[in-house]
Amino acid sequence: MNNQFGFLAKVLLLSVVLSLFIKYVAPIVPIPESDINALILVLSPTVIMAVLLGVRFRAVRNL
Repeated sequence: MNNQFGFLAKVLLLSVVLSLFIKYVAPIVPIPESDINALILVLSPTVIMAVLLGVRFRAVRNL
């Protein structure tokens, strides 16, 4: 039970830190509004997950 609570606390803390970063630091960074930046923002999570899952698949297959 302690392990599950620790994991939940870590996820909650990371979520709070990320949301505070987005709220207070992100507006300071000047990112120009463009179609390319919007595509990068929308497609990057999918590409990151595809790469991570591909690496994991190769690691499991090589065992």
